[in-house]
Amino acid sequence: MYDKGKIITGVVIALVLVTFPLSYLAASGDGGYVPEPELPADEEACVESAEWMSENHMRLLDDWRTSVVRGDDRTYVASDGTEYEISLSGTCLGCHQDKAEFCDKCHTYTGTEPKCWNCHVAGEE
Repeated sequence: MYDKGKIITGVVIALVLVTFPLSYLAASGDGGYVPEPELPADEEACVESAEWMSENHMRLLDDWRTSVVRGDDRTYVASDGTEYEISLSGTCLGCHQDKAEFCDKCHTYTGTEPKCWNCHVAGEE
């Protein structure tokens, strides 16, 4: 009973610390920011739908790498039946030519460093 003031103070401090990130985002107005990658103007479709690519592009690129390196399979058949060459430099960067405005916007925002560029050079065939 003698520590009632200390306990209440501790609970208040804990609540302030736990809710600070949310209240800071709400006050700063940055809470709803989502990067908008620059899409190619002259292309109508990607190898899959934009929604699917947004969520699954890393899985696709990982599968492509495995297909090429382990199976020497260099053809991707999209869900609509269209065939594409499996090539980050040729197929992907053929349309998304500005890596800084397309890839880097989201990767910087999410704090991710894709391993693609360990082997591939942006804009190089």
